[in-house]
Amino acid sequence: MPDSASTVDLQSRFDSHHPPSMQIIDKCVHCGFCLPVCPTYVLWNLEMDSPRGRIQLMKLATEGEVEMNANWVSHFDSCLGCVACVTACPSGVEYGKLIEATRAQIERKFERSPAEKRFRRLILETFTNPALLRLLRVPLRLYQLLGLQTLVRNSGVLELLPMKLRMMEALLPRLGRRESTPRLSPPVNTAKRRRVGLLLGCVQREFLPQVNAATARVLAAEGCEVVLPENQSCCGALPTHAGDESLAVRLAKQTIDAFQSASIDAIIVNAAGCGSAMKEYPHLLRDDPQYADRAKRFSEKCKDVSEFLATLNPVAPRHRLKLHVAYHDACHLQHAQGIKAQPRTLLSAIPDLELTELSESAICCGSAGIFNLVQPETARELGLRKANLIAPLKPDLVATGNPGCLFQLQSSLAKIGQPTRVVHFIELVDASIRGLAPETFLRMHP
Repeated sequence: MPDSASTVDLQSRFDSHHPPSMQIIDKCVHCGFCLPVCPTYVLWNLEMDSPRGRIQLMKLATEGEVEMNANWVSHFDSCLGCVACVTACPSGVEYGKLIEATRAQIERKFERSPAEKRFRRLILETFTNPALLRLLRVPLRLYQLLGLQTLVRNSGVLELLPMKLRMMEALLPRLGRRESTPRLSPPVNTAKRRRVGLLLGCVQREFLPQVNAATARVLAAEGCEVVLPENQSCCGALPTHAGDESLAVRLAKQTIDAFQSASIDAIIVNAAGCGSAMKEYPHLLRDDPQYADRAKRFSEKCKDVSEFLATLNPVAPRHRLKLHVAYHDACHLQHAQGIKAQPRTLLSAIPDLELTELSESAICCGSAGIFNLVQPETARELGLRKANLIAPLKPDLVATGNPGCLFQLQSSLAKIGQPTRVVHFIELVDASIRGLAPETFLRMHP
């Protein structure tokens, strides 16, 4: 039975399984504080493509005043789910819960075109499957090593493909040698202070393995025993944000089970979207008597790597790393998790590193889970907007805390002819602890 916050009447366009909560909807006083930070409102200046406009559409659907038709759905498909509006909202409206509930309703009740359904299923089944991504890594790396990528991009043949496929190709990172992370990393040059588990992720595990390796080295240098629990699956962040509730629930349970017997003090996450989703497991699994309490205990242990390191007095010395770095806030780090100062503190502690802030830091870069794949035109516009804010700063590198942002920014900078590389901020901390020279670090990120 739905709880009182979720009860809908017979006229509602939503079914009774977790519809958008009227208690949350009624908190919105339509003040407009959300408008300047909403990416789609900033682009289009349309009320129905703002948080308060979408909330009004939810309310009208609950009251049976509008149909769940293609036009209505389009306003929710265009939402990035960046939850910048939550940070800006003075009334405490939990928009993230509203948009995820609405998207789950859409995926159950709205009939998408066969092509769109196939494309969304392909994305979710591929990017939530590390084993499949590992298989794909081989031909994709050959595509780059043999010069085929350069040939294809210069030939203009990509322009003949649909925009969604062009975006997938553009987001492909440079694939180097696959750097593995040991299943158990003991503390280095110090006594053990904590025992932590590290989430490997899906796309990051296969396409950015150096980020996990750097994370494990930093944690070990700070006195942590780092464990990689076996049988880690996707955490469920992508299907959660895309409205596939059944897949999200299944993957969340698998993730809890994988870390259950590891006897760890904390679960370290270095992908903002994953960390946000894992901290919301109690809400996702609230109806399951076998997992509700376990989800709460699990989520309490989940910490972004910057959040966790901020609780430890650093013991590993930092060496000079003379680089000019622009920092980009990942939305699911700064807005969904409220983590803004910690990455900056980590980077500012590196001697000789010059840290530069970006304007419009609250506005999404256009990545947003699978948004840049299913809404490529809007994502491209937002990515170019962000790249054009970065370019005049002339940084040596851009640092961020989420793989999706990394791919999006790298692709967007390339589109405007900027060769600036994008890295995870933990890679810079790792380079400083290891004493890498700036030129060595830059060579590692061609």
